[in-house]
Amino acid sequence: MEPPRPRGEEGSGRARLVIVGVGDDGMAGLTESARRVIRDADVILGAPSTLRHLSNVDVPQVVLEPDMATAARQVRESLQASRPVLVSGGDPLFYGVARYLCERLGKDQFEIVPHVSSMQLAFARVKETWEDAYLTSLSGRPLEAIVDRVRTAEKVGLFSSEEVPPSRLARALLDRGIDYFRAYVCENLGSPDERVTQAELEELLSLEFDPLHVLILVRKPNRPDRARRGGRFQVFGNPDDAFAQTRPKRGLITRSEVRAIALGELDIRPTSVVWDIGAGSGSVSIEAAQLAYEGVVYALEPEASDVALIAANADTFGVPNVRAVAGRAPEALADLPDPDAVFVGGTGRQVSAVLQASYARLATRGRMVVNVATIDGLASAYETMKALAGEVHVWNIQIARGIDQMDRVRFEAINPSFLLSVAKSEESTD
Repeated sequence: MEPPRPRGEEGSGRARLVIVGVGDDGMAGLTESARRVIRDADVILGAPSTLRHLSNVDVPQVVLEPDMATAARQVRESLQASRPVLVSGGDPLFYGVARYLCERLGKDQFEIVPHVSSMQLAFARVKETWEDAYLTSLSGRPLEAIVDRVRTAEKVGLFSSEEVPPSRLARALLDRGIDYFRAYVCENLGSPDERVTQAELEELLSLEFDPLHVLILVRKPNRPDRARRGGRFQVFGNPDDAFAQTRPKRGLITRSEVRAIALGELDIRPTSVVWDIGAGSGSVSIEAAQLAYEGVVYALEPEASDVALIAANADTFGVPNVRAVAGRAPEALADLPDPDAVFVGGTGRQVSAVLQASYARLATRGRMVVNVATIDGLASAYETMKALAGEVHVWNIQIARGIDQMDRVRFEAINPSFLLSVAKSEESTD
């Protein structure tokens, strides 16, 4: 199939600029039709690192200025030529110049001929899939925000920058206790001097690499996340990654927004006794303990690995009033003191039995809040709670979080969930 060729728009005589992706192997790595587009151009624009691959092409070349606004003006001026071409490394739409230009000057001004992205080549070289990886560029982005995303990722693909080479990123990760990734630095991909270096993060501290490289991080097997360090914790609604979480269950944590609503509904007082049933990593327990600073929170969890994680997270947050209890509801509830508030985040198939046992022990005017993720779970919980308390408050919580993507903000939806809440009246204790 022939790639787009520069052409005038019908009736306007105005040329479109063709953006051609070029690899480190230059013209040799392009299809014949893409090479023809470049050879037939009357002006070629590009960054110095890309233009150097076209040193044998006998076409006037214009070096794009690093300032994007100035570069956009250069591109606009090039549209006065008959056959303008801009060359960009790899895929121009993947952290390349094409997106910026299309947004600023309009998509109808351009045609795009992509090349294989260096990110795609890098993952191929280390024989890892990349559809589930966190991909970003270190250029112009806050390092702390990137480190927080890396912490919970399974795989990471990064375009480094002069300001943040692999050694600086490795130091930032290690300083925050994130030592559970294997690193691969892929240099000059597709060129004769291509090199792939495999290293521990500690080893990256003393290594230097060619500016043209991609950094890949792959999590080591069965390594839990590290909780985010530094700064003062919030009383409640802390970010999800403030809590260490087990794998592969990361993501099953009660999300911060849902957690905040649930804790508000629980109406926890300083001296409250709280049950957190199916506590997982203990995020609800820990924030409940910060509210019930003179009370006690019992975090009930059947998985031994999560029980240890609850204790570790409680230590990180400095809440000694969290008691991690190994056991499964409703059987393990018998030995706990009566609660003033109950949060149920995991019930398995015994949802009715767990809710009935919890409500029976709940203090008068106490509150019980349940978080479920499925329609079936919602139906079972609602039916049981309706029979127990009469009035049930229900929320369908759907949240999208804003994340930075280049120089724009886009929204990333998290899985919806349901929250149910009841209060125990004096009548229901008669």
